[in-house]
Amino acid sequence: MTPDAIALIVLAKAPVPGRVKTRLCPPCTPVHAAVLARAALLDTLSAAAATGPRRLVLAFDGAPAPWVPRNFAVVPQRGHGLDRRLAAAFEDVGGPALLVGMDTPQLTPALLQHAMTTLSRGCDAVLGPALDGGYWAIGLRRPDPRVFDGVPMSTASTAHLQLTRLHDLGLDVHPLPPRRDVDTYADAIAVASEAPASRFARALRAVAPMVAVA
Repeated sequence: MTPDAIALIVLAKAPVPGRVKTRLCPPCTPVHAAVLARAALLDTLSAAAATGPRRLVLAFDGAPAPWVPRNFAVVPQRGHGLDRRLAAAFEDVGGPALLVGMDTPQLTPALLQHAMTTLSRGCDAVLGPALDGGYWAIGLRRPDPRVFDGVPMSTASTAHLQLTRLHDLGLDVHPLPPRRDVDTYADAIAVASEAPASRFARALRAVAPMVAVA
């Protein structure tokens, strides 16, 4: 299997005030948080599209938006709970795939390509831990709902528990480099400093004068 045979899935919510990046509030307002979420999503979609010709899928929670690049197939998220939505996204693609979220706008095409190259070299799965205990990426050579079923999401031990589940299923898992998710305003500042030319960093610079940080 070549890296180009691996689909790339972006799992995301529509950047609607009050529904996204709520942990940024305060100090952000819901509108500011939505502006940052949209910028992060656009950065992620751009990085994914720049990985070369491959199947690109946006598993979206919300109404399709005109600013989504045309080379992405948009599929609705399915299931109650993040574990089931992750499983459904892999099932909808139906083959080898790498999935990332919208919380790491500092991702680069090179890092995504590294993840897919690693998956193409014979391992069953790849997992990229996040600094908050979650994970920023997971890749599977074949969909299997058992990978996600009942794994607690959005906790400080999610990545550890996910890795344990993969091992319990007998899968050969290769690690990816850790990355910081944007959850808090401090995270936003740190991530923007990693990628100062990104849409996310520009959006943060525009929002910052209106944000009251205690």
